[in-house]
Amino acid sequence: MKTWSLIIEPAPLPGSRNMAVDERLYDLARDSGRTYLRFYRWLRPTASLGYSQDAARVVDAEFCRAHGIDIVRRMTGGKLVLHDREVTYSMASADASVFTETLRDSYRLISQALLAGLALLGVSARLAESSPPGYAKGTMPCFAFPARDEIEIGGRKIVGSAQKRTGPLFLQHGSIILDKDEALLAAVSRPGEAPESLGMTSLSEALGRPVDFEAAVGPLVQGFADRFGVAFEPISLAPADLDAVRAIEADRYAAETWTFRRRPASR
Repeated sequence: MKTWSLIIEPAPLPGSRNMAVDERLYDLARDSGRTYLRFYRWLRPTASLGYSQDAARVVDAEFCRAHGIDIVRRMTGGKLVLHDREVTYSMASADASVFTETLRDSYRLISQALLAGLALLGVSARLAESSPPGYAKGTMPCFAFPARDEIEIGGRKIVGSAQKRTGPLFLQHGSIILDKDEALLAAVSRPGEAPESLGMTSLSEALGRPVDFEAAVGPLVQGFADRFGVAFEPISLAPADLDAVRAIEADRYAAETWTFRRRPASR
């Protein structure tokens, strides 16, 4: 049985720190050959941009500044996500024997593990079969519609994910909504979405009762263990890794030159 490393963050972190930790796990997966699974929260509501998105086209930065909403740019692709009342997961690995070497296969495998965890919570969900015409190239936020192989309940998205891949090495992270706020997401988005146009749901809505971070994480971890037949070793980042995280954060995720440039240069 394989053993993967598990990090469950004890407290919410700023968006720039969360993105820096995920990048460090990507580096560690490349260098160590280990697989890392992380669950975390956000200190403040945070809009995250996909790697190649034009900030001016997809997020209302003035509204965010006025309402205490942070903005970060991910190293992964995808669309605008408003992180707030949610469980966020990330997985970093270069184990092609488990995940294959294609984005679609690894994305689908991780979605199946998330489905297993949601089922343990009592949520009956499924993988979406296709995306609506125009969604992929449009400026709508991530939770406007479920894309292919994303997780939906009755046509409404409950998990949105994105991945960066270099050969077999990848980082995938995603948002599992605990409580939705369609009005706030619509206000953050540019050019603006009507709240009723957003096709999203939440764990609390699906189960008809409040669900918090702690209640959701345990079944989600078990879903990964069951789907992949692995054991988990809880870890914390070593001091040297935390130093690397702070350097990555200062260089990229806390820097406006990274967050707001129109088209990020290739790394």
